[in-house]
Amino acid sequence: MASSNSTYDASSIQVLEGLEAVRRRPGMYIGSTDVRGLHHLVREIADNSVDEALGGHCDRIVCRIGKDDVVTVVDNGRGIPVDKHAKMNKSALEVIMTVLHAGGKFGGGGYKVSGGLHGVGASVVNALSEWLEVEVRRGGKIYKQRYKRGVPEGPVKKIGETTPDDHGTITRFLADVEIFTAGHEYNFEQLAQWFRETAYLTRGLKLTLIDERVSKEATFWFEGGIISFVRHLNRNRQVVHDRPFYVERETPACMVEVALQYNDSYGESTHTFANNINTIDGGTHLSGFKSALTRTMNDYAKKNGFLKNDEALSGEDVREGLTAIVSVKLAEPQFEGQTKAKLGNADVAGAVQTVVNEALGQFLEENPQIARRVIEKCINASRAREAARKARELVQRKGGLESFSLPGKLADCSERDPARAELYIVEGDSAGGSAKQGRDRRFQAILPLRGKILNVEKARLDKMLQNNEIRTMLTALGTGVGESFDVSKLRYHRVIIMTDADVDGSHIRTLLLTFFYRNLEQLIIDGHVYIAQPPLFRVKAGKEERWVYSDNELKKALKEMGEKSDVQRYKGLGEMNPEQLWNTTMDPANRTLVQMTIEDGVGADETFDMLMGAAVPPRKKFIQTHAQDVQNLDI
Repeated sequence: MASSNSTYDASSIQVLEGLEAVRRRPGMYIGSTDVRGLHHLVREIADNSVDEALGGHCDRIVCRIGKDDVVTVVDNGRGIPVDKHAKMNKSALEVIMTVLHAGGKFGGGGYKVSGGLHGVGASVVNALSEWLEVEVRRGGKIYKQRYKRGVPEGPVKKIGETTPDDHGTITRFLADVEIFTAGHEYNFEQLAQWFRETAYLTRGLKLTLIDERVSKEATFWFEGGIISFVRHLNRNRQVVHDRPFYVERETPACMVEVALQYNDSYGESTHTFANNINTIDGGTHLSGFKSALTRTMNDYAKKNGFLKNDEALSGEDVREGLTAIVSVKLAEPQFEGQTKAKLGNADVAGAVQTVVNEALGQFLEENPQIARRVIEKCINASRAREAARKARELVQRKGGLESFSLPGKLADCSERDPARAELYIVEGDSAGGSAKQGRDRRFQAILPLRGKILNVEKARLDKMLQNNEIRTMLTALGTGVGESFDVSKLRYHRVIIMTDADVDGSHIRTLLLTFFYRNLEQLIIDGHVYIAQPPLFRVKAGKEERWVYSDNELKKALKEMGEKSDVQRYKGLGEMNPEQLWNTTMDPANRTLVQMTIEDGVGADETFDMLMGAAVPPRKKFIQTHAQDVQNLDI
């Protein structure tokens, strides 16, 4: 009960002025203050330049990370307006850089299409920077303003003259280590992946990323746009037809751009974008595309005698082996959630469906050889789906949560609320035995796997369901798979992969992640999949004992406890007794779990294809490139 002395009146209400709210709660604006948030700053500034390109006003953007960790973004757009804003009575540049929800993306006057529609980009970056300065070249003049933690150090000043055809904006900033306490850990590869995607989606835009700290530079420019994107994704796969399908068409609802090409794999790689934002959870543009694809393929197959009138290809059949990019650009996108992961505009579904129906139908009619190869692949997928349906019936739940329907090797927990239950998928019977003895039986279930599961990257669903370990997992999880998948039937809201800290353990973990990503992706998207982090070493000196989880931690422990301390390396979970396994890896009070996320759907797709797919040369190149990075290799 609250103290009677406390008061709650108008004086209790705190108003945060200007950008102070951003500094107080940065996570609300950029998601986090770790490396993802740091990258978010770069993207917010670069996005403003990309918006200029989407409007046809810019064709070159350069982003430079200096040795002093200062980020510089240069574009040749129109330059941010600097004239006085009537309502705010200050330069438009200062308004954009210091006021939340201010910019040319509101009211429809500045941008027809824009990615940064929350309107917080530049001002948020300004607030979270130790300092930031903007130089504008516009109308033959050069202007500049500098800020410290979001506060202008002075008014916008004209600092020089230039030629009328010299125009654009230069933004420099140093992220504030008071906010980003881990430091300036920019990752070149992650930023380059986003720059590459953006260049594919904005045909004719040249994007350059320079990192002076690691002496790396990459330039991306694709005349083919998303056709090049599809070819890039299929570069390690055997394609069914050389020429991708492509359509670009403007509708009252949005601009629709779609490219697709089939390959001989059994998976699907469809990536959707709205105003260049990667909508990893899909949305209305994806549902419109799927509907159109299924309808068009069936119409063509029946019209040309591939199918009888009572036969039909399912959505899964027509998407097997599909690589597709669906990109829409619209004036007022409605995203579900702060992360912009799902598009919600209802009229976009109909627009995409109409465009794809008409254009794909015409493409198939004009390219009968391509159409035949694609339809035959879809029909083969349909036959395999029927075989898979019969196999899937073997792993369907027959009795809700009753134990008789669960696999015998599963040691279930007593908790019946999935939100409070967790499943450990453990490598080997030895580790499974220790885990079963060491667990908390109330909420922790243990499922030991025998050996390595099937590499699902190279297998259809019917073959996958013949694998005993996969059938066992699906039965334990309860969600079903394929057409029958239902995430609401998941029996454990934490699914934890726990493997040995050696090469075999890493391989099994990768096989399991491939299975989850390709067949139960929604579990990862919803945050249900985790990786356990067992310790690598036990350091003992006298009565003091310490568990360490990395080589760096080991060096620190030996420095503190003495170099002559007894060190034991744990390669296998089975080497620990049940109590040790509980204390280090399973006790919620002590353990470390890594939650699996899909921040970059395109990057994840490429990585799984490269590591687990049929093509050997890309995997060989990856191994050769990263051989020097290997630690704790078993010989």
